[in-house]
Amino acid sequence: MKGFHERNVALKCSSKTAIDSSPSPGTGSEPGPSDSKFSKTSVWSNFFASAFSIFDTYSESSACVKKASRGKNNWWTAAVKRVVSGCSMRRIHERVLGPSKIGISSSTSDIWLLGVCYRIMQESSGDVDSTNELTAFKRDFSSRILITYRKGFRAIGETKITSDVSWGCMLRSSQMLVAQALLFHRLGRSWRKPLQKPFDQAYIMFLHQFGDSEASAFSIHNLVQAGKIYGLAAGSWVGPYAMCRSWESLARCKREENDLEQQLLPMAVYVVSGDEDGERGGAPVVCIEDASRHCFEFSRCQADWTPILLLVPLVLGLDKVNPRYIPSLQATFTFPQCLGILGGKPGTSAYIVGVQEEIVFFLDPHEVQPVVNLSQENLEADTSSYHCEFGPLKTRLLIDNEMNCTFLSCSFGRRF
Repeated sequence: MKGFHERNVALKCSSKTAIDSSPSPGTGSEPGPSDSKFSKTSVWSNFFASAFSIFDTYSESSACVKKASRGKNNWWTAAVKRVVSGCSMRRIHERVLGPSKIGISSSTSDIWLLGVCYRIMQESSGDVDSTNELTAFKRDFSSRILITYRKGFRAIGETKITSDVSWGCMLRSSQMLVAQALLFHRLGRSWRKPLQKPFDQAYIMFLHQFGDSEASAFSIHNLVQAGKIYGLAAGSWVGPYAMCRSWESLARCKREENDLEQQLLPMAVYVVSGDEDGERGGAPVVCIEDASRHCFEFSRCQADWTPILLLVPLVLGLDKVNPRYIPSLQATFTFPQCLGILGGKPGTSAYIVGVQEEIVFFLDPHEVQPVVNLSQENLEADTSSYHCEFGPLKTRLLIDNEMNCTFLSCSFGRRF
């Protein structure tokens, strides 16, 4: 299948508008036993039946060098620099993947956004409840944390790299995923982006952890350092498996640095793989005993069950997703533990957060923005770059066979 369609940059640059600032108090319907038409037992058995394999890292920058070497003309070098430094990067994605659309489809089918259902009716019906649901969905989507390419941060490690443009989309997508996990755990699933300043300090401190410096716990700098043993390097693109293991390594490092009561990532991290090292594939199976062991180690032998983040790297086909898995992928968004999917195609990643029939809603990390350093004490800070303000991004469910599905269990003693 084709990869994700990218959104039109001109819409972002020229007609970016804020989401309705006076949304309805409606927040969607929590999933219940009768809400989902899928059998969760069969979903899990089908979903984890496919083998997955490790995804080798490769360097996009080396590919660019090869292309540049074909012609040594100065105009080509200048053109490449202009593309990388400006909005032309977006146009390249559009030419390769095609444009995406912004907004809600005309379908009246239910929208599932990370475990919450929004029931959309026909607009001609004039149903006030339906209008409220649509408004609530838009506010929920705009409250998800958006993390994109940045330029102008301090060099990563001993390199001279000060931007992740063209190679950091998988890292940014994974940051968004972990950000949602922390957000749900600390502030709850019903939390919505503040509409007025001053902001709550917990919100500012939360965003500070994903800043672009070594001082921020979950920065791209620290993530690259923690993932070195899995081939993660500044300037190189990585696949879902290496990304999952890098987060597991970073979580372990942060756990050793702080007391149990002061954990920056207050949850165990469990990478569900079908093989010990992930290189030969195998069917990923969630083992309760293994999950309990991770929780026990995280709690430093004080509890056998704690909040746990499940990262499930998968391959669901040879060169594209096998259609038989599509219903199961869609059904995962009905689970209250769902944290979405990291997917796309090799070299182009996005964070999928919702579905409506064959339409997926996603957050796109490919927009280049200047670095933002948020002070933990600045409650008047501009946080607009951390949210998708101009409407939900949507495209058909056309994703590569390589992906990572994630789930979070936040209740002590609550098992899957």
